[in-house]
Amino acid sequence: MKAIEYLVRDRLSTLGLDRIAELTHFACTSEDINSASYALTVKRAVEEVWLPALDTVIAKLRELAAEHADAAMLSRTHGQPATPSTMGKELAVFAWRLERVRGQIAASEYLAKFSGATGTWSAHLAADPDADWPTISREYIEGLGLGFNLLTTQIESHDWQVELYDRVRHAGGILHNLATDIWTYISLGYFAQIPVAGATGSSTMPHKINPIRFENAEANLEISGALLSSLGQTLVTSRLQRDLTDSTTQRNIGVAFGHSLLALDNLRRGLNAISLSRDVLLADLDVNWEVLAEAIQTVIRAEVVAGRSTIQDPYALLKELTRGHRVGAEDLAAFVEALEIGDAAKQRLLALTPATYTGIAEQLAR
Repeated sequence: MKAIEYLVRDRLSTLGLDRIAELTHFACTSEDINSASYALTVKRAVEEVWLPALDTVIAKLRELAAEHADAAMLSRTHGQPATPSTMGKELAVFAWRLERVRGQIAASEYLAKFSGATGTWSAHLAADPDADWPTISREYIEGLGLGFNLLTTQIESHDWQVELYDRVRHAGGILHNLATDIWTYISLGYFAQIPVAGATGSSTMPHKINPIRFENAEANLEISGALLSSLGQTLVTSRLQRDLTDSTTQRNIGVAFGHSLLALDNLRRGLNAISLSRDVLLADLDVNWEVLAEAIQTVIRAEVVAGRSTIQDPYALLKELTRGHRVGAEDLAAFVEALEIGDAAKQRLLALTPATYTGIAEQLAR
């Protein structure tokens, strides 16, 4: 900071402005300069670089969600066959989550101080006791497009940074979840990867197309998240009126965002290089008719309440039929035909297939 002060003084002298050279760094402490510098730098990085990169991923997710809104797929709660959804709805969930956190990040505050050695304007008042220094300082900081922190120690307290980095880390966690889910869908054959000319998947297995974009994103998000978490833990604390742990820590802000940007770029490129295999989704559904057990037992419950059935404990009944067993379309049809329920309910169940048991998933995706 002193080197910059001397540089500014020399420039003023070169311009023949020696008369005001003593106003360089007048009544300031280094943090009066640094807090504004970091706030401006981080604000521009987030608003002009990071958020636009996030927006490209969200936009692609919205596009894929609409394209695959009606693509029925087997859900895998706990990794096991579960009530079907659609691929579009599952991708829409990620877009929905990211948009919510994006809104919080976009609304972030970027604060700076300009109140001297311990935040008391002591030197200012000693030099000119009649000036309204808090107002002068506020007008200056707000003129930079930043928020003014009135009450501080020697340093701006960094709480806005802690809040921002926690939200960016949160967004990174959602993106990490997206990367691992897409990786898993590729592993299941739900998505096929579009070959890139000249690319090598494996040094020994020429047939492979590895999901490297999603693996790269996953790793970079883990590094970014660790750094952002460390920033948040360190910057929230300053011993008494000032220590220098923040100075060392803040040198890694760019590194944390850099790894996050690498992840966003890989996710964007990865999402643009996958193709949904609807035939695989349908084949998977067709060998898991037991997922309709939920529908059957729920309809029976409703029929009991309506007085059209006297079946006791339908959950146990369906558990005995389906748990740990493969049940085909004919088995379920025969079971439903024998049920003591109203005819309308029975016909609804007989018309149901795993591929049509998706509720309002398509509407949700759209």
